[in-house]
Amino acid sequence: MPRIAAGSHVTLHYRLAVTGDGVEREVVSTFDTKPATLQVGAGQFAPSLEVCLVGLDEGAQATFDLPQDAFGVRKPELVQVLTRAAFDANTAADGDYAPGDVVEFNAPDGGRFAGVLKEHGERRVVVDFNHPLAGRALKFSVHVIGVL
Repeated sequence: MPRIAAGSHVTLHYRLAVTGDGVEREVVSTFDTKPATLQVGAGQFAPSLEVCLVGLDEGAQATFDLPQDAFGVRKPELVQVLTRAAFDANTAADGDYAPGDVVEFNAPDGGRFAGVLKEHGERRVVVDFNHPLAGRALKFSVHVIGVL
């Protein structure tokens, strides 16, 4: 029976949920839609999720409880206060943003990076540049459909 290893092409259903205080809040799930296909090690899944997959056999179903640092530790210094002018100059001009939205910013090197909008005022904007799942305990469930 095929087993997942680095470089394997995998088709699977997966579910990722934030856990805490006895409650689960689903972040994403493919169980009610088309399965996902990915190559282990190609950067399509976070390394903390890929490590759970390695060693699973085709047909396996498993659930993993991931620690709070699976997507990094939350860093207070990554919550930034920007002037409204700086925010407007570095985001999409037609953006109609509300707290909780993921906002893309222009990087000095011409690339893009994202943050979660926390506050949006006339004079200042607060953006959290931590990964949205950083510092959160997670539950990762998978059903491996195929392995190549």
